[in-house]
Amino acid sequence: MRSDEVKKGHNRAPHRSLLRATGLKDEDFNKPFIGVANSFIEIIPGHFFLNKVAVIIKDEIKANGCVPFEFNTIGVDDGIAMGHDGMLFSLPSRELIANSIETVMNAHKLDAMIAIPNCDKIVPGMIMGAIRVDVPTIFVSGGPMAKGYTKDGTPIDLATAFEAVGKFEAGDITEEELTDIECNACPSGGSCSGMFTANSMNTLMEAMGIALAGNGTILALTPEREVLYRAAAKRICEIAKDNVLREKYKLSNILNENAVRNAFAVDMAMGGSSNTVLHMLAIAKEAGVDFKLEDINKISKRVSHIAKISPSLSTVHMEDINAAGGVNAVMKEMSKRGDDILLDNLCIEGQSLYTKIKDAYIKDTNIIHTIDNAYSEVGGLAILYGNLATQGSVIKTAGIIGERVLTGKAVCFDGQDEAIKGIIAGKVKAGDVVVIRYEGPRGGPGMQEMLAPTSLIMGMGLGDSVALITDGRFSGATRGASIGHVSPEAAEGGMIGLLQDGDEIHIDVDKYILEVKLSQEEINKRKDAFKPLKKKLKSSWLGQYRALVTNASSGAILKTNL
Repeated sequence: MRSDEVKKGHNRAPHRSLLRATGLKDEDFNKPFIGVANSFIEIIPGHFFLNKVAVIIKDEIKANGCVPFEFNTIGVDDGIAMGHDGMLFSLPSRELIANSIETVMNAHKLDAMIAIPNCDKIVPGMIMGAIRVDVPTIFVSGGPMAKGYTKDGTPIDLATAFEAVGKFEAGDITEEELTDIECNACPSGGSCSGMFTANSMNTLMEAMGIALAGNGTILALTPEREVLYRAAAKRICEIAKDNVLREKYKLSNILNENAVRNAFAVDMAMGGSSNTVLHMLAIAKEAGVDFKLEDINKISKRVSHIAKISPSLSTVHMEDINAAGGVNAVMKEMSKRGDDILLDNLCIEGQSLYTKIKDAYIKDTNIIHTIDNAYSEVGGLAILYGNLATQGSVIKTAGIIGERVLTGKAVCFDGQDEAIKGIIAGKVKAGDVVVIRYEGPRGGPGMQEMLAPTSLIMGMGLGDSVALITDGRFSGATRGASIGHVSPEAAEGGMIGLLQDGDEIHIDVDKYILEVKLSQEEINKRKDAFKPLKKKLKSSWLGQYRALVTNASSGAILKTNL
């Protein structure tokens, strides 16, 4: 066992002495050591109960003949960090989480791991760290929260609360109605109930084969979720106690190129958050998978969009997907378009993907559509290119409201705060294209999510007539013609930094085009005079991050070969 390096032989007597201080007995030194990576933190609704989840998992690990060692990572709640400079720390937290997983697991030579993530950057951060460690690993998330309801019985969620601010600003709802939404949008613990970033990543882990069936859809704080926790703990012990299985189920044997492509395919079918592109690119690079941004459009052309989940013009939430058959039912229906949609691959349960989904079926075709009745014959995400995004940009096509082809005049803002003030002040009109720049990985730094401005646009009734482009990113709760991850970003001299108010911007989603109607002569003239804005920073961590981070087309990973 890997852990023998710290527990076997006479020269490890000091190491065993320290381990005995934690409560270990003689018999424990012949058992596998299992890392229980917990992301418990009290300020995040999807995480405040994970300390209790860890107790369940550790008890089950002990009952199955292994020794658990719990350790914690940090976490940032994007919803709470949104709309102020706290959001600058959200994406960088992914790298800290990955580093902490790698550090603890490798410093102590643990044999296997159960990771307990749930929300936002925490899921991909844990995956990235686990890839570096490359021991058998099962991910078991805290689970999604239930959807909320207003007093009149309308299903709502966090996106409703953000959009309600815009409606209140526009005078479309009363303060009493705003309070009703505020108090009921997030009714329980769990990751926010729609197909936002957290639940997108939690479902994609099923597609990658690194989480058990139901991980993305079984509600948090339910008996069914506890069954999942115990099953994950039992399975990791089965693997860890067997020399052959430990080698067979190393993470690199599961999270490979097939797993990455399967994740993107399921993402397309379910209309996941645009943030999944950023995170899956980073995960692919950690796994040594040669996956390029343009490959996403190739996958999208072959995948039908069959599940429309809030916030994509839908009142369907994760609990509804679970009742309709879950992610396995989605994958089984996807497979009917051909074997090249989903690639057969090993799953942590012990079987191939095709064996895993062979008995799955859709229980409610109003919730999960058949491919014959798909919302779209192409997937719910697209990568747009052009002189405004030579290295690519991302749009969640599943969330588009209004036209897929449009041309409008730019209204430019240097940062999210400036944009929020401008939108509230009425600077944005129907037919405009809002440009928010200097919010990329380097320019932010930290690549803020633009949920506040997009929600204001929606709440003010402009969602079907205004587009927004940014070198920042969007919350999974964003909907509308919102194009993010524009690369190169403004801070590195990208075209988005050269735009001026009134420039004509053309968007054609189906032809994958994002361009500004300027002559090359004019572009060259602006480039010659351009000096990117560089924000002053008080944070040493953000300064380090800005110096090392790459742009969104590379997954905003940090440079390592310096």
